[in-house]
Amino acid sequence: MHAIRSLMTLAFLALLGVAACSPTYRNHGYVPPEIDLAQVQVGQTTREDLPALIGRPSAQGLLTGSGWYYVGSRWRRIGPAAPQEIERQVVAVSFAESGVVSNVERFGLERGRIVSLSRRVTDGSVTEISLIGQLLGNLGNFQAADFIE
Repeated sequence: MHAIRSLMTLAFLALLGVAACSPTYRNHGYVPPEIDLAQVQVGQTTREDLPALIGRPSAQGLLTGSGWYYVGSRWRRIGPAAPQEIERQVVAVSFAESGVVSNVERFGLERGRIVSLSRRVTDGSVTEISLIGQLLGNLGNFQAADFIE
């Protein structure tokens, strides 16, 4: 009787161990389905029309909203191993100067690269002059009165 109980306990623990190693999946982000993207007409749809057609983007281009990017990914984790990205889709919507859609592209994991993003914010602006620029800029600003006491 004791041997059967030990065998049942061992079988139960083995079953729990196998169940713990089953994969779990997580989805991140949003990519509009192909049926919604078919409503976007290149050369006709404007930036203002897109939120009603396919939703707001995950990210926008840095230069005055030059593009909208929809990013979605699917991750798999098996047991204690680190999660692994198994699928990624990126939809890039580009705009012309007038705000009309100029291109719609879809990329997958095979065309993408993992990029480390930094959330550091600098206090200075892009138009500030560097140290070397300041030194070279002062070369022609000397007057004779500056050297005579």
